[in-house]
Amino acid sequence: MKSSKILQLAGFISVITASAIALNAQTTQDSRIEALAKLTKTIAVVEKHYVDDINFTEIVNKTISGLLSNLDAHSAYLDEKAFKDMMIQTKGEFGGLGITVGIKDGALTVIAPIDDTPAYKAGVKAGDVILRINGESTINTTIDEAVNKMRGKPNTPVEITIVRQGEKKPFDLKIIRDIITVESVQAKMIEDDNILYLRVTNFDQHVTKKAREFIKKYPKASGIILDLRNNPGGLLNQAVGLTNLFVESGVIVSQKGRDKNEDEIHSAQKGNFITNAPLAVLINGGSASASEIVSGALQDLKRAVVIGENSFGKGSVQVIMPVDQKEALRLTVARYYLPSGRTIQAVGVTPDIVVYPGKVPNDESGFNIKEADLKQHLEGELNKIEPKNKKTDKDDKNTITQKQIYDDIQLKTAIDSIKVLNIK
Repeated sequence: MKSSKILQLAGFISVITASAIALNAQTTQDSRIEALAKLTKTIAVVEKHYVDDINFTEIVNKTISGLLSNLDAHSAYLDEKAFKDMMIQTKGEFGGLGITVGIKDGALTVIAPIDDTPAYKAGVKAGDVILRINGESTINTTIDEAVNKMRGKPNTPVEITIVRQGEKKPFDLKIIRDIITVESVQAKMIEDDNILYLRVTNFDQHVTKKAREFIKKYPKASGIILDLRNNPGGLLNQAVGLTNLFVESGVIVSQKGRDKNEDEIHSAQKGNFITNAPLAVLINGGSASASEIVSGALQDLKRAVVIGENSFGKGSVQVIMPVDQKEALRLTVARYYLPSGRTIQAVGVTPDIVVYPGKVPNDESGFNIKEADLKQHLEGELNKIEPKNKKTDKDDKNTITQKQIYDDIQLKTAIDSIKVLNIK
């Protein structure tokens, strides 16, 4: 009898539970229908009463754009022009000023100027806030809207108003647009120390291949300096590939989103590893996204000494989801996590050695005596001795000069770190 009552109670609870689930599902469905009705009504009101005549398709496009831009700073609706520009940029050539921008603390902020572009030559710096573009305020402007305003035909001007930390008031910069061709990887030798200097300006589709070629070209280098300063990021697979050149095993980066089935872990593949040379990585406030993955992973895996300033802090994952052949959504779907499990979103990578930019201190007023200052120095010998294969700045663009080193204290610190790592 008791057992029968228990079974009846269990059945009753099951019926209640099923009813609750069904009711909740119905409520959710009703809410969705109600919300969609509100959206449809709003679009109809705008179409009928807005001051300007806007066709239905344009209203829908603006609705989608508003939705995406209100999710976060990196999600966006890519119309035909924006989608085309994005595809061109990932291939390494596009038109404009050469500035990568993001939204930071609600302001349109320069992540980094690209080396040797109009913006770089005009003096634009990472961390600059762009207050106006051609006199128009950037408040509430999306990244894509700002980029579209700054891009245009080569040899045409753009005026941007900059707010810079340390400057008392905003100032204007007039910049002439040009075709931006990006050399994503550059290599030079620091010959006196036999150190390979690799500068990665952005993560386009060629980075891993080019870096591999340069590293193999200098197999006897006593160390490698990987310069990721002012590198705004790019393709995830290239960040993973570049890191893998320096590590044999271990997780490089993982991404986690709302749907656990879509979580991904990117690990090093032993066959892609090519060097265990001592490694130093340079970063600053313009190092973002893929740059932070590389520097943070190499730091977590104890493979490199990271030097410079705290990075930008962009640790979210965007994917391009085509709407049709001409339009797409750029949607944030996950966050990146480094091998230790830490996130870089809004935090960035903190260097092992914090060094602010500037020249290497040189106290020229200090008193010191050198051999050449002595009255009876070996003058004849000084006249005869000449360094072998002496080169000047103009002789070889593939080497870094002593002047360049002493003008860049972060680079000098990286060189000194490589020397320390070579002491066994």
